[in-house]
Amino acid sequence: MGEKMLVTQALDERDLLVKKIGDKIEKASFVDTIRPNEDKVYAKRVDRAEFAKEAEASYQQIHDLIKRFQKIDAAIVDSNARTEVKTSYGTFTVAGAISLRSRLHGMDSYEGDADFEGKLQDKLNSEYNERVRFCDLKNSQLQTTAESMRLSILGRDAKAKDDRPLDVVDTYVKENTTELVDPLDVKTKLEELEEKRNILLAELDTQIKVSNATTFIEIV
Repeated sequence: MGEKMLVTQALDERDLLVKKIGDKIEKASFVDTIRPNEDKVYAKRVDRAEFAKEAEASYQQIHDLIKRFQKIDAAIVDSNARTEVKTSYGTFTVAGAISLRSRLHGMDSYEGDADFEGKLQDKLNSEYNERVRFCDLKNSQLQTTAESMRLSILGRDAKAKDDRPLDVVDTYVKENTTELVDPLDVKTKLEELEEKRNILLAELDTQIKVSNATTFIEIV
């Protein structure tokens, strides 16, 4: 019968072991020097037999801690692969949920390159804003040209002139106005993507925490 513990406890111990193993490796001494006419090794200042005993003990302790870490880590990985969590956007294993959360945060091994949803949002937003600015610029230039045409046709005292020649200017403006081509309704798509992202991340965080706090694993 193995040792049972909650995943949260296992995660805490695994984190502690990382520090503990690192500290023990740092502080341990496995090799020293000595002269034939001296009783103690140079750095540790203990006799040869005691140094050998301490070195062997330190090595064994580190080995045992690593073994403990491996068992806990393997049990966590196994549990995460089998335990499922549910979100409004589907059911995931805990391992899948953790991977998805990391990917969306740009914290996976691809360092953000696999945050496709985020890249899509950025592309939609930047291209939409760029095209809107382009439309505004071109239409502003068009209005300036149209105004020059009106002044040329009518002169500055427009009220004293016949308005009918202005029809050609209106036609020119209508035919040359730059319009936005937005078949996807990008603003709506951006709102949908942002809402889905926020809800999914919040649900993943919650469900992973709940799962870790209620799921037991066995350390054999």
